[in-house]
Amino acid sequence: MTIKFLLTAAGVALALGSGATYGTDFTFKYGNSQPEKAARSQSMVYFKEQLEQRSNSRIEVQNYFSAVLGTEKEMMDQVTTGLLQGTRGGFFNNANSQYNIYLLPFLVSGWDEMQCLVASDFTKQIQANAAANGYHIPATGISQGFRMYTNNILPITQVSDLKGLKIREPQVDLFIKTGEALGSTPIAMAFSEVYQAFQQGVIDGQHNPPANIWNYKVHEVQKYLSVTNHMSGPDPLLVNKAWYDNLPADLQQVFDEVAVDALAHSDKLARQAEVELLEKLNEVMEVNYLTDAAISGFRDAVKPVYQQMIDKGYFSQDDLAAARVAAQSCN
Repeated sequence: MTIKFLLTAAGVALALGSGATYGTDFTFKYGNSQPEKAARSQSMVYFKEQLEQRSNSRIEVQNYFSAVLGTEKEMMDQVTTGLLQGTRGGFFNNANSQYNIYLLPFLVSGWDEMQCLVASDFTKQIQANAAANGYHIPATGISQGFRMYTNNILPITQVSDLKGLKIREPQVDLFIKTGEALGSTPIAMAFSEVYQAFQQGVIDGQHNPPANIWNYKVHEVQKYLSVTNHMSGPDPLLVNKAWYDNLPADLQQVFDEVAVDALAHSDKLARQAEVELLEKLNEVMEVNYLTDAAISGFRDAVKPVYQQMIDKGYFSQDDLAAARVAAQSCN
């Protein structure tokens, strides 16, 4: 019996020492605020399936959706401290302030240019620069599409219609400055608080891609939707760098490859959903499209925001010029 025990113990030790995979070596705990059916969340379901498969189950992915781990800001703080290994959301500025460039209103002409920008070498350099702040960013997508205004007061047909409206803004400086430039009264709050804020009359409106408008049931508490397409934004996968650095080189490579695939999948889902969701929203809200002249008024109103962000040191004029070149480099 003693000999049998020793042989068994030796076999276990040999298996562990050889690197054979009999269970999870690393756990990647991830959270975002969107519900599971949203494109961002579905792309992370894909991420989990692919990473666990391609890593031979050496990395386990635990996904938490619908803000069950906290607000976007709270989850970003958890990634910073290492309580959470990854997130996606609106606080990418903490990783690299140059990401503010992607938020600039009317920076790009549409989906094609934005997809070109996030896949460019310019974006890869911004991802790499986040390492200095403690984050590993293997890929960047598009933040669920292009933003449109909803409100309960009137259809937004020109920029002057926003004057004095209490508009919810993300808790990000660039959004607040843009709202001020457009004449609205910005009210900064987490998006998970918006539904109740509408019910209580705290805010008049908000702006988001159709996916968020639909998934967060904003259409239940808002009457008008105006297709302004005035802003988009980056959607980087924000990873705690210390956790990533602890992975062996082969798993780092697999992790990065899967992240690139997952973010591309996310963009594909979001782009497909935008058309379908606008049709659904048209059935439950009053939807209007702005004229070219009205869009020109919006463009003129937000011009000061570009210089304000440069003055704050978020990015330089050269960065802005490089981003514009990158966005058009696929043409």
